[in-house]
Amino acid sequence: MIRILIVEDDADFAFLIKNTVNSQPDMEAVGIAVNSKEALKFTELLLPDIVLMDLSLSESKLDGIDAARSIRLQTSIKLLILTAFEDPAIILDACRRSFAFGYVFKSQFDLLVETIRKTMEGPTPQEYMIQALILSVLSPAEQSVLNLLLGKEQDLHSSPKTIYNQKASILKKLHLKNQEELIHIFQTYHRQ
Repeated sequence: MIRILIVEDDADFAFLIKNTVNSQPDMEAVGIAVNSKEALKFTELLLPDIVLMDLSLSESKLDGIDAARSIRLQTSIKLLILTAFEDPAIILDACRRSFAFGYVFKSQFDLLVETIRKTMEGPTPQEYMIQALILSVLSPAEQSVLNLLLGKEQDLHSSPKTIYNQKASILKKLHLKNQEELIHIFQTYHRQ
């Protein structure tokens, strides 16, 4: 059973999602959060498999990004962005900043169930695309250091000081506090 937490501040749309999810024999909506504070609380209490995060909660424009990012940094739960925004630049930036696994446009609601299933089966083309976007800000040398940090064999010809500086640069570019956050984020993604 795929357990899903819905984070949506539009009561009617949340009801539609809940009914759609619960009509599937392999899915269950375990809760509905209406803001980022509830999203974090319910994620911790309910331990869903997937969080469907509305990108624009009523608290502020694009508030769902920060909540999604917090969930990804604190858990191994897969996160899908649910959005009415259809500007590719906004969506891709939101997915990159939140470390999401994918996204669903509200206008393409009929793809929701299939997207949830494919995300659980993983990896999806969206997941690989988001990983590529995240990694695109890193230089080839920084990507090699990231691979080293993730336990992949790398033939680096850099001094320990250079590797240390590259690690610091990776954390800064990805807006992560420490190596533990970095490793957590990339261990939850399927890696090529």
